[in-house]
Amino acid sequence: MDEKRIRVLVAKPGLDGHDRGAKVVARALRDAGMEVIYTGLRQTPEMIVEAALQEDVDVVGLSILSGAHMALVPRILELLSNQGLENVRVFLGGIIPEEDVPLLKQMGVVEVFGPGANTQTIAQVIRHVGHSPEAS
Repeated sequence: MDEKRIRVLVAKPGLDGHDRGAKVVARALRDAGMEVIYTGLRQTPEMIVEAALQEDVDVVGLSILSGAHMALVPRILELLSNQGLENVRVFLGGIIPEEDVPLLKQMGVVEVFGPGANTQTIAQVIRHVGHSPEAS
């Protein structure tokens, strides 16, 4: 296989203790041929960015159900930039109000997936952004 496998970090920032959706997405991305690193629950933005750096990922997927996305996502994007990881693409899943989606995308989030999102669609989006010229 000539093509580099996309490396995806799936993380649960904040105090939210529900990770079923994150695990389903991680498994679906792995089944779609991607290398997936799942960080587990209650990760700080600093822990997530350190893992992204150490694991040399192309994409970071954040699962947030707590409502803290407007505090956590900007911090994670800032830390990624500070580490020289501006090319790492970020996607978001969870309970995100529709009115917040345009601002999150303006900040740099590639896509926002809500509950019940089709895992094949998620994999297609990640495959597209993971192999885009801006990635890696």
